[in-house]
Amino acid sequence: MNSLDDAPKPHFVLIPFMAQGHTIPMIDMAHLLAKHGAMVSFITTPVNAARIQSTIDRARELNIPIRFVPLRLPCAEVGLLDGCENVDEILEKDQVMKMTDAYGMLHKPLVLYLQEQSVPPSCIVSDLCQPWTGDVARELGIPRLMFNGFCAFASLCRYLIHQDKVFENVPDGDELVILPGFPHHLEVSKARSPGNFNSPGFEKFRAKILDEERRADSVVTNSFYELEPLYVDSYQKMIGKRVWTIGPMFLCNTDRSTIADRGAKRHQLIKSILEEIALGLEASKRPFIWVIKSDNMPSETDKLFLPEGFEERTRGRGLIIQGWAPQALILSHPSVGGFVTHCGWNSKIEGVSAGLPMITWPHCAEQFLNEELIMNALKVGLAVGVQSITNRTMKAHEISVVKRDQIERAVVELMGDETGAEERRARAKELKEKARKAIDEGSSYNNVRQLIEYISSRGTRTDVQ
Repeated sequence: MNSLDDAPKPHFVLIPFMAQGHTIPMIDMAHLLAKHGAMVSFITTPVNAARIQSTIDRARELNIPIRFVPLRLPCAEVGLLDGCENVDEILEKDQVMKMTDAYGMLHKPLVLYLQEQSVPPSCIVSDLCQPWTGDVARELGIPRLMFNGFCAFASLCRYLIHQDKVFENVPDGDELVILPGFPHHLEVSKARSPGNFNSPGFEKFRAKILDEERRADSVVTNSFYELEPLYVDSYQKMIGKRVWTIGPMFLCNTDRSTIADRGAKRHQLIKSILEEIALGLEASKRPFIWVIKSDNMPSETDKLFLPEGFEERTRGRGLIIQGWAPQALILSHPSVGGFVTHCGWNSKIEGVSAGLPMITWPHCAEQFLNEELIMNALKVGLAVGVQSITNRTMKAHEISVVKRDQIERAVVELMGDETGAEERRARAKELKEKARKAIDEGSSYNNVRQLIEYISSRGTRTDVQ
């Protein structure tokens, strides 16, 4: 038996940012750490726990050593409606500010809970957007590791942008600026770069995030070394601390029910966007699966958003799923040949792991940077042609709608038989093989083992001192 098998199992405390795109990969992380023998406490709130109840139930059925801990979020104390516990459910900036205040008020109840446990916590792994957890870790005398839902490429870009204040004197818009310190020539624009709570009113919160990022013990990412070695090495060198690449984390799940439970997220699409997508798919004459995620009931979605006669005209080659769908399972099906993605990293890493070439349709956050990685570094993507950023607070008339001919062109080209399409498919297949190898027996597998050993040794040194 090796030293990891002989050592006491460390207790990892995982704290996600309460938004579905942030929570999903940390649930995967919980399963990955537990699979490798660590104890895991997953901190959440009652409403957020209810949203992942099937995941919680399945973990219990399989005797996976993950404890899901719902702490009461003080909504009323900060001026939010009772039960308003997830950022996905709100739009207004002042509500987001109140919610981040509410998260910070979990400090005392979390400390009390952890101090009562028979096995004390060994470390906290928390989302970049939960900076208050750094104070908790210091109070408990344990390291805090920062989880960044970005890949190393986007993480490095974001770090350099904020470290060097690249856009300090640059007006809002699409003006391209050379990113200093990047390992090769890269031009970025302010409008398409991660905002990191740059809106007025978030100054203190943003400063706290950046301060705790500098003070974090190390960084955990849902990527794998073979996917982006240059950017992992550069990011690690730039921040001067270890970057633990332990992904694709969801590949640790071999239970199909657990995989199928991932990713329930609601998102409302405006009518004009859906109409263009529908007509573009129809014109492409290619088979498709189209998942429409909407806050509306399925019957209302059908009546309000889909062009008249669309389903009849595409019957036999098109499948429409209204509401939630098991994305990871769908992408892994051998009949799927391409993936249209908004370029969030969760979807990107799932697409890479499935060996799929991708049509990139970024909206906001770091998604334009992910598009750059997929298109120009990995060369497995094809851009649909989005030119401007979109966010949840924008009005319908402010959104630049991708036209049906752009969608048709992208689908036909991605799924075609030309040399470029074949080369994209070949590269995507290679990445799939590298992803599986990394998590099964390669770099990510070794990094998880080393991470657990590292945290175990930190705990031993703390006890001696």
